[in-house]
Amino acid sequence: MKINFIKAFEDNYIWTIEKGDKVILIDPGEARPCLKYLEDKNLYAILLTHKHMDHVGGVKELKEKFKNATVYGPIETENLNDKTLKENDEIEILGYIFKVLKTNGHTEEHISYLAENNLFCGDTIFSSGCGRVFTGDYQSSFESVQKIKNLDKNILIYPAHEYTIDCLKSSKRIIKDKVMDDAIDEAKEKISKGLPSLPTSVQKEFLINPFFLAKDLNEFKEFINIKNWLEIQKSQFLILN
Repeated sequence: MKINFIKAFEDNYIWTIEKGDKVILIDPGEARPCLKYLEDKNLYAILLTHKHMDHVGGVKELKEKFKNATVYGPIETENLNDKTLKENDEIEILGYIFKVLKTNGHTEEHISYLAENNLFCGDTIFSSGCGRVFTGDYQSSFESVQKIKNLDKNILIYPAHEYTIDCLKSSKRIIKDKVMDDAIDEAKEKISKGLPSLPTSVQKEFLINPFFLAKDLNEFKEFINIKNWLEIQKSQFLILN
């Protein structure tokens, strides 16, 4: 499976899956960089993980140019979907089988896509972190992380944002191990070369992601509270300085 990326906004990755000149886009929140990327290619399908505009904002403009492209997504994006998906659905696109996992918590109906050994998880988790629980449904967010951590250890994980270094720095308050500094150095090196720090993997996240290590819901929420407190402290520091 040929996977590439398109940068959007400040830190979004729109992942691409390609076969010949045909392209699948995952969470195209911004049309302009996608249209540039697709100048000599054909948009075949769009996969949406959830409803937030930085993930769906480019769909309508892309569909205006590529009218035959099929849009797949959860029920919360049904106004954009050609086909609405749910947990355990399987779809075939360009010869690849995509299995749908419901990974809600960040939003009410967030889904992820598992194809071969690749998981496109939107904002469910990040490397060394997890998505904000905008729903307030921490139980669902916890269960979604459990679902991902129980996948094969060799599964590659493609989150939709370049948050790796910030997540690692805050996770160091929870996981006090040299592996965290090594992961920060690795991410910095990749980013300095214009590359994503991603994908990560299930195996790697067991070493660097506190939300993979949370024993139960209470500990999961405790880790979220620690990270939230650190973000508040960082914001106050930036304001004062």
